[in-house]
Order: sequence, then C-alpha cells, then structure tokens
Amino acid sequence: MRVLLHGCNGKMGQVMTRILAQTPDAEIVCGVDVAPDKVKNSYPVYDSLSQVKETPDVVIDFSHHSALDALLDYGTSRKVPLVICTTGFTPDERQRMVEASRVIPILNSANMSLGINLILSLVKQVAPILAESFDIEIIEKHHNQKADSPSGTALMIADAINSSLGNRLKFTYGRHSKTARREPVELGIHAIRGGAIVGEHTVIFAGQGEVIEITHSAISRDVFAYGALRAARFLVGKAPGLYGMDDVLRVN
Repeated sequence: MRVLLHGCNGKMGQVMTRILAQTPDAEIVCGVDVAPDKVKNSYPVYDSLSQVKETPDVVIDFSHHSALDALLDYGTSRKVPLVICTTGFTPDERQRMVEASRVIPILNSANMSLGINLILSLVKQVAPILAESFDIEIIEKHHNQKADSPSGTALMIADAINSSLGNRLKFTYGRHSKTARREPVELGIHAIRGGAIVGEHTVIFAGQGEVIEITHSAISRDVFAYGALRAARFLVGKAPGLYGMDDVLRVN
C-alpha cells in the first residue's frame, strides 16, 4: 500500500512515519507539509499537494482543517481515497467533505482509536437504559497545545449519546457564570488542557445512589497511527462514500 502522508512533519505525522516504517506491506511514497524542511525524512516532502509527482494508493491526513479544500481537490481530481484524521471542522467544511465523498471514498473520524470507537458503541447501548434517572456528563483532557475545545472526540461521544436518545438532549459547554440548577435535558461537556496529556475521555452517568463512569485513556499517540493504518487498508478499493471507524470495525 502506497501512502501519501499529509501533515507529515507534525507530531502525529512523525508518529505515522515511524509506524509505517515498521509495516512491511505499506510505504510512504511522499509527504506534504507546510514546513517541508522541518524534519529530514526518508521520503520526498512537498509544501503543497499540487507538487506531488508520485501515485499513492491512499492519503492519510494529520494536518489542519484549513487544508481541507486542497485535500479534497487533490483526492477528487486524482481519484485517491482519503483517510482524514484531522479535527475541528466547521459544518460547511463537513458538507464539502460529504460532497467530495460522492466522487471518492473518504473516511473521517475525530478519533482513530479503536477503543474510542468501541466506547461509542457502548454509550449508545447504555444511555437509553440510564437516561431517565441518570445525569450524563462528559469530561475530556488533552495536552496544552491542543487548539480546539471541546475535542472532536468529546463531541462525537455526545452526538452518539444524543442520537440514541432521539436527539432530545441539550449540550452545555462548561457552566461558568451559570446560577440555575442543572436541567434534566442537559448533557454537560467539559474540557481540560494541561501538560502532555495525550487524550482522556470520561462519560459520567450520575444517579441518585450510584455513579457509572466509562473512561478511555490514550497512553501514546501510537494508538491513533495504528487506527489510521487500519482505516487506510479498509478504504483502498472501496466505492465512493463517507465512511467512519464504525465501518472499519464492522468489517474487521
């Protein structure tokens, strides 16, 4: 499998570089990064997709949501599948992704971890059972360099819970300056930023005499790279469409 690594010189790009170097049936044929000379890689690196000469089987993207238009243009014009691991997309950007997926296969997830995606399945089962008598809150923790808040993963978990409850919950982002009591239809989402925390997400179901917590902790960034690799293998050869990690887990 021939991979174009988009955002190759960022933190996750370098983790992906290391993981792919250890993968016998995959290789990085080239990379693209806004700072192409930042790291000395074993593959050619360009500062834009328009300069790419190689022919990849798939693009793995760990860049920035602002690069989406160029990424979609490249994928649709070259008919190359895209594994988009970037977060922080606006509704308009997500719509453009949907439109491009009519031409090429695109897999997008706010979190490439297999564990997180299993938790999504779990909360969909648990929430309808507990929602009538339990309050639901989400706490996410990340390193102090993370720009978006709350995390895309926290929103993904919240959406999974809400969809299982007929979308009747109202998201509350923190409670600074709020003096009213918590409403039964609230789903609180709280963000913590500090140090080098890779990523931790906790879903709290708080009842009158008991509390249930479901927590996922990413010990290292390797988990996201392994998930992206599995997603890329899944996507190559697929029909156009917008896929998620739940599709990967269902097939495998």
